[in-house]
Amino acid sequence: MAAYNITIFLGLLFLFFAFPASLTVAETHYHEFVVQETPVKRLCRTHNIITVNGQFPGPTLEVRDGDTLVIKVINSGRYNVSLHWHGIRQMRTPWADGPEYVTQCPIQPGASYTYRFTIEDQEGTLWWHAHSRWLRATVYGALLIYPKLGSSYPFPQPNHEIPILLGEWWDRDPINVLRQATFTGAAPNLSDAFTINAQPGDLYRCSSKETVRFPVDSGEKVLLRVINSALNQELFFSVANHKLTVVGADAIYTKPFTTTVLVLGPGQTTDVILTADQPPAHYYMAARAYDSTQNVPFDNTTTTAILEYKSACNTKKGRSSTPVFPRLPAFNDTPTVTAFTNSFRSLFTGKVPTEIDENLFFTIGFGFFNCVPGPRCQGPNGTRFGASMNNVSFVLPRRRRNSIQQAAYQGIPGIFTTDFPAVPPVQFDYTGTVSRALWQPVRGTKAYRLKYGSSVQIVFQDTSIFTIENHPMHLHGYHFYVIASGFGNFNPARDTAKFNLVDPPMRNTFGVPTGGWAVIRFVADNPGAWLMHCHIDAHLTWGLAMVFLVENGVGELQSIEPPPADLPPC
Repeated sequence: MAAYNITIFLGLLFLFFAFPASLTVAETHYHEFVVQETPVKRLCRTHNIITVNGQFPGPTLEVRDGDTLVIKVINSGRYNVSLHWHGIRQMRTPWADGPEYVTQCPIQPGASYTYRFTIEDQEGTLWWHAHSRWLRATVYGALLIYPKLGSSYPFPQPNHEIPILLGEWWDRDPINVLRQATFTGAAPNLSDAFTINAQPGDLYRCSSKETVRFPVDSGEKVLLRVINSALNQELFFSVANHKLTVVGADAIYTKPFTTTVLVLGPGQTTDVILTADQPPAHYYMAARAYDSTQNVPFDNTTTTAILEYKSACNTKKGRSSTPVFPRLPAFNDTPTVTAFTNSFRSLFTGKVPTEIDENLFFTIGFGFFNCVPGPRCQGPNGTRFGASMNNVSFVLPRRRRNSIQQAAYQGIPGIFTTDFPAVPPVQFDYTGTVSRALWQPVRGTKAYRLKYGSSVQIVFQDTSIFTIENHPMHLHGYHFYVIASGFGNFNPARDTAKFNLVDPPMRNTFGVPTGGWAVIRFVADNPGAWLMHCHIDAHLTWGLAMVFLVENGVGELQSIEPPPADLPPC
């Protein structure tokens, strides 16, 4: 009997010590973000830009899967602001999602708002940014989600990690760039530089002293967390003489594949393993534009940073010889973009919806608004630029002084309608020559209702009104399977056979090919008002957006949480 009791005691003692080690202890992280003006010098000139806590880029948030973030945002700047936690699912907490006039009214100068949300079943690289007008040009930062304690990456542990935020810089206030474009109806002025971690690099004036340098030891494996924070430009990225093994994108692990160049649309993230296996030297990292349009101006400059092998010899002046430069694709190299995009596969399989409840077809592209000739009609042929989905050019309910989420939750009429069309009102040769009668969209604040738990398929179809273009489409509150993409007009009789229902990549932002189409699927398991839009901010400004209104399901765990007490007033 005594031996039996000793055995029981030892067993319980083992469980006492072993069980806690297997538990994942979630933490709550508290932060204070002060939105403020900060003097920053770039390209020989000093500008007062909007930052968080005086940092540019803003603070890096580091959490584990299962942790909760509580971030008090104090607006000490001169503009209304809201923050979006790009790619976070925000399960049942749309009030923390951030897009102004969609899930909240903006935080006014002198006011504050606390974002509270929990990371649920997500690991990898995301980011946060302003979601008010064009403030995200300078208000952004990395959001890194590590595995739960006791878990590990599904790839060999890297020696260290480097967040790389690709950005876009204007040599003037970006809000003034937006205001000028909004007034004239023309395209906005191009950026003056691209940046890596907020620095333009060696190829720009007055910039080489601040070029970002990343020291490495020979033989190290480095996890590069690459984020395209640029406002309006898709970008190529490469590291001279080094191969990059892709292991994740948009905080979703992928089947590894090796490449020498990355392509990221605004909003996208890509995790890659770089092995420092080259002769000790200094090597440029570089990024420049992917231009998917036809005969449209773009910023053709190149930003650089330097990968420095610590054992590389330095010159007498303390500087190395000229770093090796990577081979970047041509600006319009769509075949390279296509090959890279088609390489992505999900690491895990078997969850793609196969029975579809909502079969939607959305055209995406440009348009023009006719207007009286004058200073406010400086778009092509005396018009104003517009953009639309299914011929609806989205308008935020700014003048109605309410958000769509608040109006839906409180049952306030007149803020939005739920008649967003499931298919284009007119079928036409989407990527061919389009009749001028179809060039002008209709303005509206329209949402599409989805029942909780419904399986949704969307075909995105680019159009050739004005020009074709690769549009990085982002869906708030969700990630989705990209089951197929291609060029020309989508043809279900031909293209359905291309659907990958086994291991398609999951994304929160996906570039619909220029002059082509893409098909995504997801399950509407997160109630709330969720913005879907092109993540090129010029296109969002013109109206390339819509809202999904996902209804509550059954019970508390399938319903939106009540709004927080400090939700900003309108």
